[in-house]
Amino acid sequence: MTSTLSASSAWPESPFVSPPMSENSPDSDDRSSLSDLSDISAAVTDAVDDERRSLTSVTSPTNAAATSVQNVNPSPNSVTLPVDSSTPNVLYLSFNQDYGCFAAGTDRGFRIYNCDPLREIFRRDFTGNSNGGGGIGVVQMLFRCNILALVGGGPEPQYPLNKVMIWDDHQSRCIGELSFRSEVKSVRLRRDRIVVVLAQKIFVYNFSDLKLLHQIETVANPKGLCEVSQVSGSMVLVCPGLQKGQVRVEHYASKRTKFVMAHDSRIVCFALTNDGRLLATSSSKGTLVRIYNTLDGSLVQEVRRGADRAEIYSLAFSPTAQWLAVSSDKGTVHVFNLKVDSAALGVDRPRGASESNAASPSAGSHLSFIRGVLPKYFSSEWSVAQFRLQEGLQHIVAFGHQKNTVVILGMDGSFYRCQYDAATGGEMTLLEHHSFLKSEENF
Repeated sequence: MTSTLSASSAWPESPFVSPPMSENSPDSDDRSSLSDLSDISAAVTDAVDDERRSLTSVTSPTNAAATSVQNVNPSPNSVTLPVDSSTPNVLYLSFNQDYGCFAAGTDRGFRIYNCDPLREIFRRDFTGNSNGGGGIGVVQMLFRCNILALVGGGPEPQYPLNKVMIWDDHQSRCIGELSFRSEVKSVRLRRDRIVVVLAQKIFVYNFSDLKLLHQIETVANPKGLCEVSQVSGSMVLVCPGLQKGQVRVEHYASKRTKFVMAHDSRIVCFALTNDGRLLATSSSKGTLVRIYNTLDGSLVQEVRRGADRAEIYSLAFSPTAQWLAVSSDKGTVHVFNLKVDSAALGVDRPRGASESNAASPSAGSHLSFIRGVLPKYFSSEWSVAQFRLQEGLQHIVAFGHQKNTVVILGMDGSFYRCQYDAATGGEMTLLEHHSFLKSEENF
């Protein structure tokens, strides 16, 4: 669906209707095709049900559900090969939806880890099999269950770059696939949806049967930027809009589309709270991060990473949206204190219902009393805590399950757990540092 609403336009008068497109829709330049769907509905349903029923922590596999990630055992036909003692190259890193696990795509396959404590749960090495070269360029977990989305990558990809493979690790095989005419840039998963991001188009599918529900056109999106909320019953999707610096927000419960002019320059990173109420964005300048209310598109806070340009690698909200973490090529992870109460922002209501923005007023620095006299730089809100890393190396960040901690993952296989002082701020304390590519006994 293409919309021509400007950033300042009101909500469209006509109700949002998902276009009745199928995988053979004639107006789709990147038509998808499906195959091998005989098992996917049952596998996804069983995996999600088992994951929901399993209240056992990933650190206690004894009582874990049979199809949960932490208790997966390869079948006799598993593609897993004897462990290669050499270190693979990391092609992709991502946390799962609750930040309790993370996945690494390598030039040999993929690996799944528990964050706290750090532990390799399992790995699948494809190198040497007849299907491909082993490289996995995208791997997305579905919380802690056995269903994953895979896309080939690296110099010798395991799968074509234009296909999303639905992998069931309980069966150690792919149970479905989505094929496109162009390269898949990223994938996002919910328990009920799978979202596939191409360079200028996004497809939303029903997870149980891979039925196409919606497609969205975007500006050029080489990084595959897209995020979805994780609260059951309603879905919020954010992606680039149709022009530079614009973000598109889809509220599926109320069937609303909102465009936000977030920055003057190209957007390179954004994050969404799990309830979909707050959106953090950063542009190619990398100096400012802006936080928006997704319901009305209003700017609720702006924080400053620094004065010089930087490439922002990742943004992450804490579970309560009290804190925001930022990593960049400058080698510093910043933690900002947010002055916005996510719960007070209201809920996604049907069209015609009143909307309120009860956002708390944002606080500036100690120079804010002369805002408007000195340049904006001097009244900026700066980070309260920092942690120094190797400059230029790509890292992603998330908040840990322990109080006031962040987990940092590097593309070189580095794992950091740090703690910040919520009261005094300053330099974070390093709690642990490991190379997650090494064998488990080294942790």
